[in-house]
This record gives sequence, C-alpha cells and structure tokens, in this order.
Amino acid sequence: MERHDSSTARTPTNSLVVKRRTKSRSYRQSYQSCFGAGSRLGLTPALTARRFNTSRRAPKSRNITDKVNAEQLALLVKTEWQLSYVTPLYRFRHTQLKSYSRQLSAFIAAEKQQGLAVEVEGPQGGVRVSFSVVQGMVEAVDDAETVLIQIHSKPLFARQDEPQKSVWSGWLTCINGNPDYLHSLPEDFVCLPLFCSSGPENLTTVVKSWFQQNFDCYFGPLEISHTSLQWLVALWTNCHTESSIQHLKMIWTLPVAPPLQITYTVNPQDAWELWSSVRKNPQEENKAGKEVEEDSIDIEEVMSFIQMLKSHFYRHFRLDLSAGSLNQVSTALGSAKYSGRIKISNSKYMITTLTLLTECALLKMPI
Repeated sequence: MERHDSSTARTPTNSLVVKRRTKSRSYRQSYQSCFGAGSRLGLTPALTARRFNTSRRAPKSRNITDKVNAEQLALLVKTEWQLSYVTPLYRFRHTQLKSYSRQLSAFIAAEKQQGLAVEVEGPQGGVRVSFSVVQGMVEAVDDAETVLIQIHSKPLFARQDEPQKSVWSGWLTCINGNPDYLHSLPEDFVCLPLFCSSGPENLTTVVKSWFQQNFDCYFGPLEISHTSLQWLVALWTNCHTESSIQHLKMIWTLPVAPPLQITYTVNPQDAWELWSSVRKNPQEENKAGKEVEEDSIDIEEVMSFIQMLKSHFYRHFRLDLSAGSLNQVSTALGSAKYSGRIKISNSKYMITTLTLLTECALLKMPI
C-alpha cells in the first residue's frame, strides 16, 4: 500500500508555510487549556459556537471508482468503522507519509517491548505500518487529502514465507469541511477532523497516542446523534430511485424500565412514497417567496418524514416512538449507530455520508 505515497498529495495551502509562530503557539496553548487532563470536553464553551446545518444537498449518485484506488476503496466500503474526532494536526505533512510509517512502526515496537498491551503477534520488530493518500476524495478546495493507515503483522506461528496481514486500519478525512472554520486555522495546522478505525482497541489507543505526541492534537469519541441518524434516514431514502435501499431498518429505544428496544423495518417503496409526500416543490416554494434550491433537503422535511414514520408505527402498534430515541439505522447503502459505528456499503453515496460525518466532527472543534 505504500506505493500510494505521493509527493503531489495536497495539503491545503494554509498549511504549507510556517510563518505565524506566535499565533500557532497560542492556538496550541488553547488546545492544552481546552483539552488538558483536568478539563472536560462538554464544559468547553467554544464547542457550542457552531450549529448543525439545517439544510444540505440532496445526495446524487457519484461514480468515484475511476478516481479512487480500487484496493483502498474496497477497504473503506466493506468495513464497519468506529468514529472519533481529532483536532487539527500541527505541522502534519502529506509529503512525509513514508517517514511517518517508519516512526509509527518504531513507536509500536517500543510500546510492545515495554510490555504494554499491544495486540500484535509475531516477532519483535515484525510490525509494518503504511501511511498512504487516498487520492480522488477531495470535494472542496480547502479539504485536505484523506490519509489511510494500515498496520501489518504476521501471526505468531506463521511460516517464514507467509505474508504479513493487516491487523488494524484507520483513516483521517475531511469532506466538504466548513470553509469558515478551515480558513480560521493558523497556517501550520492541517484539519482532518474525522478519524475512522477498525481493529483492536489497544492498537487504536497506541495510534492516537502517537498522533497526539507528534502533532499536538486531541482525539475524542464521536457519537452519531439522534438528529444525525434522522438525517441519514432521509438522505439514504432519497437515493431509493437511483439505488434501491432494499429496506429501511431503524432501532429505537424507549425510556421504560427496563429499556424497551424496538426494531422498525419499513418496506423500501413505502418509505420512498412517504418521503416523496413530504418533499417540498421548489417552484411552489419560490412562488410563496421562499428561496429553495432544487437539490437541497431541509430539516423541516426530515422532521416531517420521521414524524410520519412514527405516526405510521403508532397506528399499528399503539406505541409512541416520540418518547424514545433513534439509536440505529440501516439500508443497503450503509448502517450507522449512535455509539459511533458506521458502515458505508455503497461507494456511490459515500461522499454524502462523509460530508455529514465531517460536519459532526467539526462541531467538536475548539475555536
């Protein structure tokens, strides 16, 4: 995978030259004050300054297979990922990925030698790390290129000629990041706010620790909120006429003792017809003096759709889902859980999903 390292990989222009050292230093100190050992993320006032978008583009089928490496794309869409957010990386350079591969390999070997619980089998020093650029996923001029990290190792009793196998994967990305926030960063910071990992948790911890030590950043858990899950219900249902969603499955939890978990599966055509009934007609809205983009979906449509789904369920089972919370949603296009696990099953709509998740991660950023 290291063949994808490229000196032409794009780091946004506001990260190429280190000039504003004073501003950078104060910015780094603001991280330490926001995220120091004695602080709590939820108590940081800066994190509440931005708001979730109330309107977003309707998803369109995008064939990215001709732009993204097939091997990398297959890994991204076949795996369930655990999400985290990460603050901007200080002096991270896309042109130094081969060096980062060697450094992280040495760091993992040192952690293992010290007897720390690093789940990597095989002989000492038998770990190989590869950093690579996932080219072809940049959507906006301010987005940094996506970076894929893989850790390879041989099983403990493998034959000498047996190749190493991937034991952990992770990637950092920024898709359609908020330009106002990205422009506000000092020149020597790169913003890749969405971190996706798959593999042993202690390896994830080691990788995060290495990033934090080398790039003065902070990682935190990224849940997919009740509102974000409702957006995914609408966005994925909107794709049904182009790519069948096959089913719309939701898992709700009602606050009773003990908690009641309800699995609610909707026929895809029924879901589509319900969604179509709440979609606004741009021409009628414009006549009423409201500006509506033809390819946009707003929060009112999403809430109306969810309310109709709840009403439909109540008519049949006399259970009011409004008292509960949406914890999981899945279709043939992907699945998402409140706990921060996501699986993208169709590459044609992954940009839409990653745009939403990037926004969720950026809402955690300090100002």
